[in-house]
Amino acid sequence: MKVWPGQPYPLGATYDGAGTNFSLFSEAAERVELCLIDDSGGQGCIDLPEVSGFVWHAYLPGVGPGQRYGFRVHGPWDPAQGLRFDPSKLLIDPYAKAIEGQVRWDQAVFSYRFGDPDGARVETDSAAFVPRSVVINPYFDWGNDHRPGRPWHETVIYEVHARGFTVTHPEIPEELRGKYAGLAHPAAIEHLTRLGITAVELMPVHQFIQDAHLQEKGLRNYWGYNSVGYFAPHNEYSSGGAAGQQVQEFRQMVKALHQAGIEVILDVVYNHTAEGNHLGPTLSFRGIDNRAYYRLVGDDPRYYMDYTGTGNSLNMAHPGVLQLIMDSLRYWVLDMHVDGFRFDLAATLARELHDVDRLSTFFDIIHQDPVVSQTKLIAEPWDLGEGGYQVGNFPPLWSEWNGKYRDDVRDYWRGQEQTMAEFGYRFTGSSDLYEATGRRPFASINFVTAHDGFTLRDLVSHNEKQNEANGEENQDGEGHNRSWNSGAEGETEDPEVNRLRARQQRNFLATLFLSQGVPMMLGGDEIGRTQRGNNNGYCQDNEVSWFDWQNVDTVLLEFVRGLIRLQKDHPVFRRRRWFQGRPIYGTENRDIAWFTPAGKEMTEDDWKPGVAGSLGVFLNGEGIASPDPRGERVVDDTFYVMFNPFHEAVSFKLPPRRWGGAWAAVLDTTTGFVDGEGAAARAGSAFEVGGRSLILLRRR
Repeated sequence: MKVWPGQPYPLGATYDGAGTNFSLFSEAAERVELCLIDDSGGQGCIDLPEVSGFVWHAYLPGVGPGQRYGFRVHGPWDPAQGLRFDPSKLLIDPYAKAIEGQVRWDQAVFSYRFGDPDGARVETDSAAFVPRSVVINPYFDWGNDHRPGRPWHETVIYEVHARGFTVTHPEIPEELRGKYAGLAHPAAIEHLTRLGITAVELMPVHQFIQDAHLQEKGLRNYWGYNSVGYFAPHNEYSSGGAAGQQVQEFRQMVKALHQAGIEVILDVVYNHTAEGNHLGPTLSFRGIDNRAYYRLVGDDPRYYMDYTGTGNSLNMAHPGVLQLIMDSLRYWVLDMHVDGFRFDLAATLARELHDVDRLSTFFDIIHQDPVVSQTKLIAEPWDLGEGGYQVGNFPPLWSEWNGKYRDDVRDYWRGQEQTMAEFGYRFTGSSDLYEATGRRPFASINFVTAHDGFTLRDLVSHNEKQNEANGEENQDGEGHNRSWNSGAEGETEDPEVNRLRARQQRNFLATLFLSQGVPMMLGGDEIGRTQRGNNNGYCQDNEVSWFDWQNVDTVLLEFVRGLIRLQKDHPVFRRRRWFQGRPIYGTENRDIAWFTPAGKEMTEDDWKPGVAGSLGVFLNGEGIASPDPRGERVVDDTFYVMFNPFHEAVSFKLPPRRWGGAWAAVLDTTTGFVDGEGAAARAGSAFEVGGRSLILLRRR
């Protein structure tokens, strides 16, 4: 076989129509072998002949798409110095665009002997037990595909699992269910478009592995927060094969969603890898350059810093690692056409030495990058390390999962003692967290439920988590339920209990879609999806986690569709700028005002800490900023929201006439939407709000 020197960049395997260039970064390696694997598993290994700036490379004419390959990297085995080279292990290319197969757990994939982690290296060939990297065809007919380019303030996010969404859908062909092609199917897209969401946030689709400890229990890694390939779409979600077909199928899915006006946001896990701690397998990074890729303990580099609870943390202080992540992000934008990213445990990415550094190198690089900086960037603003809770501390350009929104809204609707001001801040976009850094209300990604925790149905149905099926003696998952429960545990046939639960679901959803900021809904909450009280379904790749399309709560579904439609139709619920609390454009009324149930404006005393109380909120639609950033100011309807978190009904006195002479109900969570315009009321009159409910009035 002819071997030419090739080029150091781009890294990975790059097919140009005549052959493939292979390149691999390792600054501590002494020798690198490229192993080409045939259909029978046979290997032909050649040394990469050139090294340029720690990048080993070669060009092989005639090698093209579908070729399976891996690397063997030679160098010192000295764990005490953080060096773990082991050429007996066939390694996955960190830049592989496709990966075939899964890990078969055997002693061979570990570089130490079980029971003797500090002993001599075990030189057993792992090739028969590990996935293969695959050369892909980089060409794809995107046609007239273009990104929807939805402004942040018009975005409605739907967090969803690429497999669980369609795996039981009766209108999708069986061979496509649970696959990328299933998500691209017209039946799936119709549900999303009729719902009204504008973006799907896909749980991890980077190639991940199935954990040994889960397989031993008969379970699987369902969520996928265990990445091993940052460029490769996960192969188990492909209906057409895993020798590169997954790449084309993923692209076709993105193209179909874009045609429907739906953006694609990826949940990405750059904070750690699937190789775990010092007792983990040697699959890729560990055997390529352990000291470069991982954060090691300074005075004992045998061990790994662990800010994520998974065993290791990627070394964001190393330029090669930063390059890997930025190359990955650009690849998904330029070659796969995705629209944005949600960064799992993003505080870990900001750690340069130990503390979370708000101006870390990672953020500097993101901000100056002409491609990535133009996408939607969402941080999960915490990790498990010291000082890791960083809600509100990410720099401009970034939006954040607002964990305080989730907690404060749940506390409010269960009548928990709290500072009333906390709920007020959350409802109006959390200016206390984001305004000082020059950000807008859409910096706040508002959510009540997410994949990590109870579904909405379970939130109002269970006092305690029911995670026994996870095999961890119910010790995993959230410690307690931060919501209100009607008193009965789990499913019940009691009609009164079910009415109360349905109302509480509507309260959470209505609060979410009437709040300033970007609403994010957990996929399935709109149809009443339950996980039977399991609030940590990470290992439940079964009916516990999948959507149940046979038992859709159609009443709830129609309610959610109406909420999203209401939010879209009225810019007053999705303002681009902060409330100022002062009159706008010469009108006598302010942009927002807060009232007690007695119809009086709230004073400082009313905001003092105490039991969550009832309150009214005036939202002025006159002269708000246009939803189009280039447009003039527009006039929207003006609304009045009355919140009652108590068990008993509360009589509200509407504000004086200057705030509005006549009002009509458009939403009541006791029953749902009001047909047309509901009960009318005049200024100063009484309006009863049922227990545990909210009513939305529109000024006539």
